[in-house]
Amino acid sequence: MNTAVVLFTSDLRLHDHPPLRAAVASADRVVPLFVRDDGIEAAGFAPPNRRAFLADCLTDLDEGLRERGGRLVVRSGDVVVEVRAVAQEADADEVHMAAGVSGYAHVREDRLRTALEKDGRTLCVHDAVVTALAPGAVVPSGGDHFAVFTPYHRRWSQQEIRGALAAPRTVRVPAGIRSEPVPSRADAEKAGGVSEGLAPGGEREARRRLNAWERGGLSRYDERHDDLAGDATSRLSPHLHFGTLSAAEAVHRARAVGGPGAEAFVRQVCWRDFHHQVLAARQDAAAADYRPRHDRWRSGKDAEVDIEAWKNGRTGYPVVDAAMRQLRHEGWMHNRGRLLAASFLTKTLYVDWRVGARHFLELLVDGDLANNQLNWQWVAGTGTDTRPNRVLNPVRQARRYDPDGTYVRRWVPELEDVDGSAVHEPWKLPDAARARLDYPGPIMALGDGLARFKEGRGTG
Repeated sequence: MNTAVVLFTSDLRLHDHPPLRAAVASADRVVPLFVRDDGIEAAGFAPPNRRAFLADCLTDLDEGLRERGGRLVVRSGDVVVEVRAVAQEADADEVHMAAGVSGYAHVREDRLRTALEKDGRTLCVHDAVVTALAPGAVVPSGGDHFAVFTPYHRRWSQQEIRGALAAPRTVRVPAGIRSEPVPSRADAEKAGGVSEGLAPGGEREARRRLNAWERGGLSRYDERHDDLAGDATSRLSPHLHFGTLSAAEAVHRARAVGGPGAEAFVRQVCWRDFHHQVLAARQDAAAADYRPRHDRWRSGKDAEVDIEAWKNGRTGYPVVDAAMRQLRHEGWMHNRGRLLAASFLTKTLYVDWRVGARHFLELLVDGDLANNQLNWQWVAGTGTDTRPNRVLNPVRQARRYDPDGTYVRRWVPELEDVDGSAVHEPWKLPDAARARLDYPGPIMALGDGLARFKEGRGTG
């Protein structure tokens, strides 16, 4: 009987899983394997929220495999060492895995391929597992990637996305393969640092949420996706990040529903693919400016004080503070809130985008390197935005996307007694009303921040 190993990484599901289906089709027995990667831990990419969500995903994946006669094998350590050991224990001919896009993922794949070939084994890397289209599937004439979203979206929309695969009915796992206990959320929470309102993870939860999204918010997504108080986004980003939901399947199901809402949602999936193809081509963009603007970012004690106020939701700009408090409580933030918080840090406070990106990665359950870093660069004007010097005014944005202040009052209870849109500018309240609030005044006048940004970037 021949055996194959399936290495799960950012694809923690059974439905629409090309590496698993290929392994089941080619081998009599399959070892579903997840390695708790020491390299990711050491680099700080396994903070409490993602560790807790990951535990949910692995628990659910193990349960799904057991329903099909199998189980999940869990190991910890260096991925190459552990995969090689499992392949030897199982006498496997092949190891199947999804392709990654980061520099770390590429190095890991190369190391694993070399190690397995020394043992006479084959590494099979599958594209379009983490994304709807593989990063290199759409390229401009004479280039290796698209640097602007609109032409990429045009070409991406013309491509045929592979059909979704059903989950295998049976997964036969050879006996005797050692496994660590599957991590639990309780253990992650015991270690501390998990956001109180963190959503549950796992493929069952992803599919439940997708089904509810199809029946509910999808049809009006184009109208309501920026409604801060309405919370009218899909909240599927953590599941796309951990791969408990297939991006390709999400696109097919949205298109089956059809209409402007579905088109707007598919466009967001395309944005995710766009950022992955940028990072695959320009791996240094995870830490370096994609388009350098020669910024003279603020540093020193004054900047540190402002950064801490921003992190703690105490900037004096209610919509920014609401977004930052939502992030801390849920490990997630509304997309419009992300834009406003990032613009405020980089354009109003004129602080390096890497500071904000690092903080988001410490808390976001959907903290994807490609999307997080390149979205931050887009807002900071060092990335793919064709209008690099745009500044989002938090007061105007709040009046537009939270007109009656419901979102602000939800997350900034100090202002819950301030009526209507006045909540967006509490510094304008009468002195007596202002004195009753345990809420700071603005840490920076918007005009002063804009002038400083223009001077720093040399556009003034």
